[in-house]
Amino acid sequence: MLRITRQSDYGIVLMTHLAAGRGRSADAPVLNARDLAGATNLPLPTVSKILKGLARGGLLVSHRGVKGGYSLARPPREISVEEIIRALEGPIAITECLDHSTDECGIEFCCPVRTNWQRINEAVRDALRDIPLSEMSTGVTLRPRAAAAGRPGKSAS
Repeated sequence: MLRITRQSDYGIVLMTHLAAGRGRSADAPVLNARDLAGATNLPLPTVSKILKGLARGGLLVSHRGVKGGYSLARPPREISVEEIIRALEGPIAITECLDHSTDECGIEFCCPVRTNWQRINEAVRDALRDIPLSEMSTGVTLRPRAAAAGRPGKSAS
């Protein structure tokens, strides 16, 4: 099973919240980690870590001071889902042999499916690259924390 990590999933949630707050204004809102954690029902330490990673990746701008926080570095239509995942996880690679940061596989030189995995990996990257943050944030509604605690299968304790 292919999975997006929790960190990337939460990063996309945070980015869509920032994008949804833009409205029709050209000015991006500046929100701090505590506000974003409360609005998205995510733990503050996790939100802080993800925001720093997104800022390092050039997707957010960090603002210092009393009214400091984070804002989008570019308009939502210019930020792709692929960029968000790459900023938090590094290069997207479906199999380890496509991740250039790992050692070579023992059969890489004669692997009969490597070329096909490369094609599949590129198709996945292209699909994620073709989805802008503006589409992800369309129709975003956030549930209050109390509603999230009452979800089926989740303990409210």
